[in-house]
Amino acid sequence: MNIRSPNLIKTVLALSLIAATAGASAQIYRWKDENGRTVFSDKPPEGRARQQEKLDAPLSSSAGSTAQKNLAEQEISFQKRQKDARERAEKTGKDEAAQAEKQEYCTSLRRQLMALESGERIVRRDENGERQFLDDAQREQEIAKVRQSLQNTCQ
Repeated sequence: MNIRSPNLIKTVLALSLIAATAGASAQIYRWKDENGRTVFSDKPPEGRARQQEKLDAPLSSSAGSTAQKNLAEQEISFQKRQKDARERAEKTGKDEAAQAEKQEYCTSLRRQLMALESGERIVRRDENGERQFLDDAQREQEIAKVRQSLQNTCQ
């Protein structure tokens, strides 16, 4: 039997809850409903139940219910740790991807700045697809824009 099976966990949690809330004279009923599901309650079943069993509630916390409670608490704690680990891994992955994208963008800006400052002729295509060379004033405007982007993003 797998200790982490959902039915076992539900049963342990149900029994723990019943044991925790049971009073000194409380009685617990267990039965199977029409769908075949096991139901625990402090009241007898209404209508027709397949099987009905009356359980005596413990007057005090016994070693068995304590062990079941500890198992349930451990399982809940384990699931919470797993969820937290998944969330941390997902956040770390997103942060690393964003950092890599930023580094790539900064590298592209630096290359663009080097090309603009090299003094070589820079060619751009206009909306008609024709080549257009940047003059000195346009080159200085582009250099200023790229430097501003580098300063805002990459430092």
